[in-house]
Amino acid sequence: MSVTVKIPTQLRAATGGEAALEVEGATVGEVLDAVFDAHNGLKDRITQDGDLRRFVNVYVSGEDIRFQQGLETSINDGDEVTILPAVAGG
Repeated sequence: MSVTVKIPTQLRAATGGEAALEVEGATVGEVLDAVFDAHNGLKDRITQDGDLRRFVNVYVSGEDIRFQQGLETSINDGDEVTILPAVAGG
């Protein structure tokens, strides 16, 4: 399945400035692996011990994967995956 992965501003240095990536995958985990294969610098910033870091949220078409099947959440052709790390500030 072809999906668009939206990259937030604070992670774009690891993607050469790209704001969106087109990748293939049947699950969120496969999609993220494809992103990591293309931009290895993202893996350590998004995952830890094979799972998402606590402060990183991932959404598929606006739905938080933590309330679905996590990295095993199914992807449909044309879905949009958004990576959204928590940002401190005030």
